[in-house]
Amino acid sequence: MDDDLAFSGLKVLDFSQGVAGPHCGMLLAQHGADVVKLEPLDGDWGRRIGKEHGDNCAYGVAFNRGKRSLALNLKDPEGLAIAKRLAKEADVILENYRPGVLKKFGLDYPSVTQDNPSVVYLSITGFGQTGPKAKLPATDSVMQAFSGLMSVNRESNGMPMRVGMLAIDVSTGLYAFQAVAPAIYRRAMQGKGKHITTSLMESVGAFQAAKMIEFELEGAEVQSPGVPVGTFKAKDGFININGRRDAHFAALCKFIGKDDWAADARFATVAARFENEAELMPMLREVVKDYTVVALNTALNEADVLNGPVNDYGDYFKDPHVQEVGALSWIEQSGIGRIPIPSLPGHAPLRPGEARAHVPHLGEHSREVLTGLGYSDGEVDGLRDQGAVAVVDQAEAAE
Repeated sequence: MDDDLAFSGLKVLDFSQGVAGPHCGMLLAQHGADVVKLEPLDGDWGRRIGKEHGDNCAYGVAFNRGKRSLALNLKDPEGLAIAKRLAKEADVILENYRPGVLKKFGLDYPSVTQDNPSVVYLSITGFGQTGPKAKLPATDSVMQAFSGLMSVNRESNGMPMRVGMLAIDVSTGLYAFQAVAPAIYRRAMQGKGKHITTSLMESVGAFQAAKMIEFELEGAEVQSPGVPVGTFKAKDGFININGRRDAHFAALCKFIGKDDWAADARFATVAARFENEAELMPMLREVVKDYTVVALNTALNEADVLNGPVNDYGDYFKDPHVQEVGALSWIEQSGIGRIPIPSLPGHAPLRPGEARAHVPHLGEHSREVLTGLGYSDGEVDGLRDQGAVAVVDQAEAAE
């Protein structure tokens, strides 16, 4: 099956840790690339975000599937020699160290291109390669605060809030992939490599382009995309309703028995509703709270009014539509158990037992990668004993 994938045969060396770089590497693996995840002997720190499950965590599982793990000590001369050999043979290299770190090991872009001039080399940092903040540490939360994202995501009391997932790390991985993929095409067509430099800061800016333009044109006050648009408390839960178009607002009013609102000059047009949002929204909330989520959802769907019950993930997993279209696969991951894997847009759902569905344990493929380079089992054992590599054989990894 991998022969049918666009990047089948492509060799990727993934030095990156955390989420952003690994996400890019995972996408390359899902498109068929052979991605060797080169991680320290104690593992990628992205294996330990939040609660740990064996030698991994939810984020590590989500963004490392389909890779092979080689646990390597770059400070050991023989370990470093292995990394340089892999870098020499790689079509793509991914790294997200602070500027200058890999230069100390002779694994930065200028060093690698001496022997591998056509490599596509991705460098992800927090703030970029240059500038007064270049060497500062940066995380998803730092970037949500720094970029202004928290300023448009506030609680009712005005407290700025972070989005409750690593949204900027995840989006950075997507932006990185969309930069690497055309560079791979350029390499195939022209034989030219490329050094792609990007950052969490650039990604969070691109992610918020419309809001930044809106801020400049309309001011700091957070603007609604329309009225009424928002999340409403119903009798037994919450529902998001978007009734900003005139016909949709009229249909909503008809269902809740308030036809007079749709005819009222204060609310009859898009512009009027914007002008009188502070008056309309409390009135609407007071009425909506007397209806069940199912009643609202059913009636609004029939009237073609945009709406969505506020689900938790369990609701999403069980939804008949999600199940029918194959938006989710359930995979048995060794050491963890049965886990949900959302399908990648444009991809067929993963099948149980498929290599691209497996998330590597730390050092699970060290022996496989090294013997593929020509090392004997005895030599691999010697490297392990001297602390150059960590080797976890398949049977151990499954425990």
